Amino acid sequence: MGIGEKLKTFTPAVVLTLIGFMVAYQFVDPAPPNTLTFSAGSKEGAYYAHALAYRDYLKQRGITVTVLESAGSLENVESLSSGKADVAFVQSGIADPDNSKLSSLGSMYYEPLWVFVRADITITSLNELKGKSIAVGPQGSGTRVLSLQLLQENGVDESTATLLPLSGNAAADALNSGKIDAVFLVAAASADAVWTLNQNTNVKLLNFSRADAYTRRIATLSALTLPQGSLDLGTNEPKQDMKLLAATATLLVSETLHPALQDLLMQAATHVHGGRSLFSTAGEFPTPLYTALPLSKEASRYYKSGPPFLQRYLPFWAATLLDRLKVMLLPFIALLIPLFKVMPPLYRWRVRSRIYRWYDELNRIDEALGSGFDQSQLDELDRIESEIRKVHVPLSYSDELYNLRMHLVLIRESAERIEG
Repeated sequence: MGIGEKLKTFTPAVVLTLIGFMVAYQFVDPAPPNTLTFSAGSKEGAYYAHALAYRDYLKQRGITVTVLESAGSLENVESLSSGKADVAFVQSGIADPDNSKLSSLGSMYYEPLWVFVRADITITSLNELKGKSIAVGPQGSGTRVLSLQLLQENGVDESTATLLPLSGNAAADALNSGKIDAVFLVAAASADAVWTLNQNTNVKLLNFSRADAYTRRIATLSALTLPQGSLDLGTNEPKQDMKLLAATATLLVSETLHPALQDLLMQAATHVHGGRSLFSTAGEFPTPLYTALPLSKEASRYYKSGPPFLQRYLPFWAATLLDRLKVMLLPFIALLIPLFKVMPPLYRWRVRSRIYRWYDELNRIDEALGSGFDQSQLDELDRIESEIRKVHVPLSYSDELYNLRMHLVLIRESAERIEG
């Protein structure tokens, strides 16, 4: 059987399969974008530093990340809601749980709250800050939101205290010089302002003895223990175990962010935040806890099962391509099953038809010989023999071709006997 005949046999099946693929392709999800906008915080803050770590991780997977500087969590929420950013760090408890435009990928690390007060005044709890001057952080910052929330829980507000928009080193300097009475800082222990104040004998760190009560009232807060000597073993700072409150840095994404990028962000989060720290053990973060917003479907699946199967063994672009094309497997299988059943018999029929078609003419001549010999019958047999020699079939069908030739010889011998 020539190539032309094979094409005639299999072309309809190929065309049908291609049509099925074209129809199925209409339901394939779009490819993930290769760019991502990350709203972080100030360039001096932890959010920005972590965003750069994400950028480096994603760059190795073919994703270009643009990191935006911001005033803090509130601005980050606004950037996500407005579509200016795709992903952002937001302090737990800041975003509105009913904001349907946002989803959470979980909590990434603890953000301890440090409350420092002047050493020369007796303050053991937040409700004793009435009438005091307090640095609660600038507008738009997560520190300010948390500070005001905790103060309000203790009956302290703008009418009963002086609340100043100071933060960082400026707030630390004001406290050290006696210009203010207390400072609220949400930062890592290694932050300059926190480190400076912890080493300063003019101020003292407030011990949250009622930390567990706060966590019962505010679900996005955690109670942490700062062990004695954990900041500096040489000077034994702190001098005793200290109870602290902590928010968490949550990773929020826009509802429109491609699922494959959310999967990749979860892997980046594990890479960046999965180690141990002063307040957490290795593997404790990222976690689905402490976030008021609902987890995205991809994040929920990741916490249960880890990275998608294909992304564990293939480059990101290959894994996402195969994942998108899986919708095409159904029509492919639906077409292949009947084709596997139909094509072999169809192929056999096309091969054998080149042989069996000559039996009609041989039968006609054989029947005509019953009525007497005619020279035209031999001439017709010569023509048929010439045509049969042009027939080519696969080796597995050669016996049928040679049977045809043998039958032709038998009819020729019968005609010659009748002639003689």
